Amino acid sequence: MWNIDLTLVDVARVSREAYAEAFQRTTGRRLVALPQLAGATDSEIFFESLAINEVVSEANDQLAHYHAELAAAFGSRAGLLAERGRLLPGALESLAAVSRLPGAIQTVLTGTIKPNAVHKLRAFGLDRYLDTEIGGFGSDVYPKGTQILRSLAKSEEKYGIKLTSGDVVYVGDSTRDVAAAKVAAVRCVGVATGRSTAAELKEAGAYPVLDDLSVTTRVVAAVSP
Repeated sequence: MWNIDLTLVDVARVSREAYAEAFQRTTGRRLVALPQLAGATDSEIFFESLAINEVVSEANDQLAHYHAELAAAFGSRAGLLAERGRLLPGALESLAAVSRLPGAIQTVLTGTIKPNAVHKLRAFGLDRYLDTEIGGFGSDVYPKGTQILRSLAKSEEKYGIKLTSGDVVYVGDSTRDVAAAKVAAVRCVGVATGRSTAAELKEAGAYPVLDDLSVTTRVVAAVSP
């Protein structure tokens, strides 16, 4: 399982614009301050944005409305992802190499809602190596750790194989990714390309921790059983 933002790609400029547009369309208020994004889901980002921007709303369907607006705002900018964003070093090569490992199934666990996650992957040609049908996304109501276990169940149903937590490796860049892996009792490979330092990832329990994905052989060795 791969995290997307700051593990595989960096599309922060486009994402921030989409967050601002969706927030204003949902609440009628400008997004003045954006909360910490590292390891957070789009749902968490929305509720934290409400708090720090002092927006009060009691609408029951507000989150669903926000997700719809966020999908529309991001989708309209999909053509800008490759232009304003970047594929992180070694990401494409690493996914390609891991796909050749016997029995490997690759998917994503990300805080991004599913339609926007697919846009990010497709913009850089990563989608060909990933089965997004069995992944976990920010549009799901479950926390990331639980989503890993749900992905296991979906994989078993789709592929007809028995999997355990020991068969899963989660590759992420934040200490919150490491925490999610611990909840599901799976190993987390840390990549120090995000907001968390290599030392912080190691202290949180990631093993091993890579500086980036640029050395494909190291990535393959890190995710191999």
